[in-house]
Amino acid sequence: MVIYVALILGAGIMLVFIGLATSRQGSGIDARLERYTAGKAEPAGTTVQAGVGIGEVLAQSVALARLNRIVEQRDFGANLARDIARADLKLKPGEFMGLWLGSIVAVPIIFEVLGLALAPLHSPLALLLGALVGAWLPRAWLGRRRASRLNAFNKQLPDTITLIANALRAGSSFLQAIEMVVREAQPPITVEFSRVVREVNLGLAFDVALDNMVRRVRSDDLELMATAITIQHQVGGNLAEILDSIAFTIRERVRIKGEIRTLTAQQRMSGYVVAFLPIGLTGILFVIAPKFMDPMFQNPPGIMDLPIGVIILSLAAIMMFIGFMIIRSIVDIEV
Repeated sequence: MVIYVALILGAGIMLVFIGLATSRQGSGIDARLERYTAGKAEPAGTTVQAGVGIGEVLAQSVALARLNRIVEQRDFGANLARDIARADLKLKPGEFMGLWLGSIVAVPIIFEVLGLALAPLHSPLALLLGALVGAWLPRAWLGRRRASRLNAFNKQLPDTITLIANALRAGSSFLQAIEMVVREAQPPITVEFSRVVREVNLGLAFDVALDNMVRRVRSDDLELMATAITIQHQVGGNLAEILDSIAFTIRERVRIKGEIRTLTAQQRMSGYVVAFLPIGLTGILFVIAPKFMDPMFQNPPGIMDLPIGVIILSLAAIMMFIGFMIIRSIVDIEV
């Protein structure tokens, strides 16, 4: 009964923070800017829909607000907030920390429940492994979402720069060209450039707004474009030709990266095989023959009150990780 109650609580925590992640309602400055750029306010007689979403309830929670303030005042909270913004998640650092803690609790509970059918999962080692997996999953999800958004942004950037250059040749100002990008392009380009337009309309200097976008996106190609625009504003010149040259450079870089990724595909796959094949075989052995690995965890023989098998497995895991990182560093070619 205790296990089932803990499972329900862990699942509830996960669902709450997943709902917050999928919510499209922002908060704070971003929400006010969104209402500012919407252009249309709700009529006074408009009725509010019945029922309040869980995201709105938690957004008004005093305890959660205090947790957010505590987290945001720390260095890791500022770094986490930056990563969340780069991943375009509608979450506060405190909410993501709650999701993180919920994952650490929920995954071991799931392992414990599955252990009723699979005996190897019903062990302290499996619970420790589940806690490590639960701690890794939210960060991996955040990193993958951030990387996919950056990849999508970089793919759209050359066409966006070309569109800006053509708008400049047609006689538009640079801000008007950016507004055209917001109307014509697709996310995530439109999201970032619309923030630039909002900041400029609210009185922020154009160079500062561009620097803010570069800091949010963290793209080398975007930084190249922003640097060229800033220099052109200071010394003058034909900005359309400069942007055309930058777009050509970015397209060539993307092409070369694609060729390198194709040529190194076999080596990257070898790294994944070296890292995950032993782990997969160990898991299969635990399921097929649960008693096969028991001698590895028996004591004696032992070293420092640890079974010799545990030490051997730990050294093997460390060596596999080192080999995986070496292969990754070899095939990671900068362009």
